[in-house]
Amino acid sequence: MNIDLHSHSMQSDGVLSPTDVAERAHANGVDWWALSDHDETSGLAEAAQAAANLDMGFIPGVEISVTFCDKTVHILGLHIDPANADLAAGLAAIRRSRFDRAHRMADRLADCGIADAFEGALRYVDNPDLISRVHFARHLREQGHVKSLQQAFDRYLGDGKRASVVIQWASLEQALGWIRAAGGKAVIAHPGRYKYTPQQHDALFQTFKDLGGQGIEVVTGSHTPAQYKQYAKLAAAYGFQASRGSDFHAPGAGRVDLGGMPDLPDGLIPVWQDWI
Repeated sequence: MNIDLHSHSMQSDGVLSPTDVAERAHANGVDWWALSDHDETSGLAEAAQAAANLDMGFIPGVEISVTFCDKTVHILGLHIDPANADLAAGLAAIRRSRFDRAHRMADRLADCGIADAFEGALRYVDNPDLISRVHFARHLREQGHVKSLQQAFDRYLGDGKRASVVIQWASLEQALGWIRAAGGKAVIAHPGRYKYTPQQHDALFQTFKDLGGQGIEVVTGSHTPAQYKQYAKLAAAYGFQASRGSDFHAPGAGRVDLGGMPDLPDGLIPVWQDWI
């Protein structure tokens, strides 16, 4: 089966509605699909209905922002109950932090000679509580300050750049607690993206496992083919289940489209084995 358990809609930093993401997944041959917006579950009801209309399996998800060793890590909560009170309260607190950070980023961009960046970024946001660096990057590209989203991060928005604002997200323990309270399974998203030392990587995986984390993304749109093999070995070494997801945000963005990844490498236990 074609299973894609990582995608985003306009409820966070994607560009399509939950229904449109569902329809694109179905058109691309996806059999089971998860919507996993950043720190937000408001699109899940629409997504579930759209998937049901298409006779496509649906797994409710969320991608939670976590701080670990002074860097941002994303933890997927899959097969969650979005109505869980603990999860809802935790995500609401993260969204308030995002909104505050956006104002501070706009101030720093103004210091760089780029005025009205907050208002410009809001034009790309369906949910103002989820305003993110990607929305600022889209505004900077549209206004001609940069030629690409990547250049916006390289010049202004990336970690340590002129308009970067450090934020303290949820702790790993908090995020896994919320996911567990909501009946879900915790998965480290795109582990190949985190710029840690080998010792810090080991600390992340071991702490995650000790706190009850169960899976890591092995095949994802954020990984290269070489990283598929690397994280397949790591999953086996730590006893993690393996997940597969495109990390879809927009048509034409990223390495792969919805459902466009290869199968999981042989010998791994899929994270979806309990549900599908």
